[in-house]
Amino acid sequence: MSNRDDFGTFVIGLVVGGITGAMLALLFAPQSGEETRTVIKEKAIELKDKTSETVGEAYAKAEAAANDAVKHAEALLQEAKARAASLSKKTKQVVLEETSSES
Repeated sequence: MSNRDDFGTFVIGLVVGGITGAMLALLFAPQSGEETRTVIKEKAIELKDKTSETVGEAYAKAEAAANDAVKHAEALLQEAKARAASLSKKTKQVVLEETSSES
């Protein structure tokens, strides 16, 4: 659970840091208003692309983790069924032995 929290915090920090850095660079750059607007537009497009890429990677990792969890759960279920069947068989044997020894 903490790995997910750490990854989410990292992504938020990445986005906030990117936006902050871009804005500071634009505010202190010696450019005209039109040049600044062009740079802002380009940076916004780059940020959108990076965000989409990061979201896609996060989605792929989450999907892989979910698939692994399903496989692990299925394996545990099969093991539990096998143990339950074994226990049931042993219980029936003990009951049969006890009833036959009482007779």
